[in-house]
Amino acid sequence: MSEQSTASLSPEDESRLSAAKKRAGRSAVLGAIFLMATSAIGPGFITQTATFTATMGAAFAFAILISIIVDIVVQLNVWRMITSSGKRAGELANSAIPFSGHLVALLVIIGGLAFNIGNIAGGGLGMNALLGIDPKLGGVITAALAIIIFLIKKAGPVMDVVLIVLGIGMIVMTLIVAFISQPPIGEALRQTFVPDELNFATITTIVGGTVGGYITYSGAHRYLDSGHTGPGATRQVMRAATTGILVTGIMRYVLFLAILGVVASGVALDLSGQAANPAGQAFGAVLGDAGLRIFGAIFWAAAISSVIGAAYTSATFLSTFTKKLAGGWSLQLATVAFIVVSLIVYLSIGTAPAAILVFVGGFNGLILPIGLTVFMYIGWFRRDLLGTKKYPLWLLIAGTLVTLLTWYMGIVSVGPIFAFLGIGA
Repeated sequence: MSEQSTASLSPEDESRLSAAKKRAGRSAVLGAIFLMATSAIGPGFITQTATFTATMGAAFAFAILISIIVDIVVQLNVWRMITSSGKRAGELANSAIPFSGHLVALLVIIGGLAFNIGNIAGGGLGMNALLGIDPKLGGVITAALAIIIFLIKKAGPVMDVVLIVLGIGMIVMTLIVAFISQPPIGEALRQTFVPDELNFATITTIVGGTVGGYITYSGAHRYLDSGHTGPGATRQVMRAATTGILVTGIMRYVLFLAILGVVASGVALDLSGQAANPAGQAFGAVLGDAGLRIFGAIFWAAAISSVIGAAYTSATFLSTFTKKLAGGWSLQLATVAFIVVSLIVYLSIGTAPAAILVFVGGFNGLILPIGLTVFMYIGWFRRDLLGTKKYPLWLLIAGTLVTLLTWYMGIVSVGPIFAFLGIGA
């Protein structure tokens, strides 16, 4: 709306317009929190948690702890820098180092595609558990419903509501299963800090599945739509980011405990085969056949919310290459196209859905340190791009240490991660 038309409004109309803008801003903030949360607790993380808990037992708790610590450091830095600058990640990176934004955008889009193939596979697994239909058909239905959401004219608010409802549903169901499965909490707490087994490929995979690839930027990009950006909005931004991190951190550990209780009871989970669904087996062992169906609904909710998050965030990086895709209807159509391509690739490959979900986490863990390196450079040397000379020293130090850690984990984990798909040693 132009300044001229705004000036002609009555006081009552101006008040309604202001209230509408505030509601839209709050919706975008809540949407950003749940977009980050549901992206970090998608079908990949659920499957990875079931797979690694079955093979490592309580020792997997240490990987959960590392993923939460990395998540805190990464998200606080990324949210603060993106919202303070008012620019999306690719544009901000290009402002600091020419063409680095194009590299980050390309990697995120490739990683987002890998994630979305896994997310659609997760939708297929969820529908298989819920309705007994073929996982491929379930993947098609999941992708189709996500596409419908983005074909709605005002997709942003609809996306926010869907993510909030699905996120709350996942949390409630997991809490119930964790309570019923009666996990060995004492042993889990001990191995959270002093693990009997240390596996860097596992840590890299779970970090990549919870904060790697597009997930690093999903909440921050959605938060830009709230309008509460710039250096003056730092406190509100940090509060929103912290809220999302706490929700995802608690959810990760509760999910781990729920599956650990099943594994500790002596139930052996099937980790191989086209129809293998280790997390579904764990929930079914606790709640019986009805529990397996309910789990299917929750797993499908995690999948479609992650399809939405991966497609939307990956599409926002396309604006790094052309401003025509910066927002509006063009961004929605780009998001739809991204989902269609992901679906076609999923339908054309023969790898078991569970194996895809484990692999994509590891793959995105490998590309995570590249984007972090650019952002740490901005924090240390290009604070002028953030609109302020002040930046918390502890965040920069912590961010640098996490960046070095992710580089190390990625280097030592390349072989084992590709082995999830039968590639390499």
